[in-house]
Amino acid sequence: MKKMLISLALAATVPLGMALSNDGTPSAAEVEVYIISPMDGESVKNPVTVRFGLKGMGIAPAGTEKENTGHHHLIIDTDLPPLDENIPMDEQHVHFGGGQTETSIELTPGKHTFQLLLGDMNHIPHDPAVVSQKITITVVE
Repeated sequence: MKKMLISLALAATVPLGMALSNDGTPSAAEVEVYIISPMDGESVKNPVTVRFGLKGMGIAPAGTEKENTGHHHLIIDTDLPPLDENIPMDEQHVHFGGGQTETSIELTPGKHTFQLLLGDMNHIPHDPAVVSQKITITVVE
């Protein structure tokens, strides 16, 4: 009986694993993701409010299967992750799987970079990837 339960549990995980290892959901034509604020080169104080913009596609929470939608991931102080894999979840790759379009964050004083990456329902970049320009801000005390 135990072997059968283990086999069923493993079989149940295969479709999920396959879904997470795909090349990404197709993105819409003429789509643009961008940072509304702060502006590139701006000096700001904590907490830093970051507002996200998207044209040509819609926002849907993670796990929602709907054509031409995705959700934001804010990339902080690092380069983009591999565009054919799940977007990491850590302090430098912040997920907004609830469909949020802004956040407030505390950063150390100094220069920081932000970039947006739209992810599909499984946190995988679309194909082709929907990426904003990288901006640099300075946090002042």
